[in-house]
Amino acid sequence: MPYHMKNQKDLDYYLSMPYTFQVRKTVSGYWANIKEIDGCHTPADSIEEAYRDLEKVLQMTIETKLEFGYPIPEPVDQDYSGKFNVRVPKSLHKQLALDAEAEGVSLNQYVVYKLSR
Repeated sequence: MPYHMKNQKDLDYYLSMPYTFQVRKTVSGYWANIKEIDGCHTPADSIEEAYRDLEKVLQMTIETKLEFGYPIPEPVDQDYSGKFNVRVPKSLHKQLALDAEAEGVSLNQYVVYKLSR
């Protein structure tokens, strides 16, 4: 049985995963890659070409990894709690607290406002 028929389910499984497509502008065009899979990348002349070609490269990469039994990273579906800690100098903490008080909001609300700008 041909490889592509024997492993179709596995290939379909991986191709249905929400991999992260990254495209950036370069001097000569665009560079596209799959964040989760090292070596899964392609140059392109346009953004559209980058996405189209990267889909092909992703499929070929997954087929090759399946054929040789190499591990295939899956996207991490990471949930974010909305909480993180930041250590700042005492002087910055003081200034932020004073600014928040002057605005009549909590320090947390003020920092969220400043970060979102």
